[in-house]
Amino acid sequence: MTLINQIRNCRLCAPRFAATATRHAPRPVVWFRPGAPILIAGQAPGMRVHLAGKPFADRSGDRLRDWTGINEDIFYDRSRVAVVPMAFCFPGYDARGADLPPPPICSATWHERVMEQLSPRLLILVGGHAQRWHLGSAAKGGVTETVRRWRDHAPVIFPLPHPSWRNTGWLKRNPWFEAELLPELRHAVDQILRETDDTSGPALPDPLP
Repeated sequence: MTLINQIRNCRLCAPRFAATATRHAPRPVVWFRPGAPILIAGQAPGMRVHLAGKPFADRSGDRLRDWTGINEDIFYDRSRVAVVPMAFCFPGYDARGADLPPPPICSATWHERVMEQLSPRLLILVGGHAQRWHLGSAAKGGVTETVRRWRDHAPVIFPLPHPSWRNTGWLKRNPWFEAELLPELRHAVDQILRETDDTSGPALPDPLP
């Protein structure tokens, strides 16, 4: 069984999810293919992504695609963009209706194995969980400080806040993000996609559902 299918069939968190306010069953959202030049490392699927079975199939995804300057066709082309969250399943809501954090058992079980199959040229780290895993001690200052130091990692790695619309206030308080970081991110994405398209030829049909 391939690694992708192993993750899709994972039910490690079934008892954990059954005990949440949503009482949902696991549905791993697996969206990567070895060879994709761009990797988006996120947090965990939300409820809309859980229902759709596609990563960032929500308003957060609309904002993230705007930040990166790519349309849905490219974003969902697994030969170009891999999306690997720190938890592949929707973790559920707590009693107050807030998203639960990604269960650590997911990244402990799968993340290193997935990364061994990938060799991205550009790594986009969305949110604190992904930043702490991929950057280690360089992310100890929290999301704002990590994103503020984006030049330490560019043009290979770009740390981003979560594109949730709840972070609109953060964007207003930190105008440098849209004025300085996003143009460089879009340039890096565009350059890699152009170079990849020039050398790889037409994308192959995706065999994954």
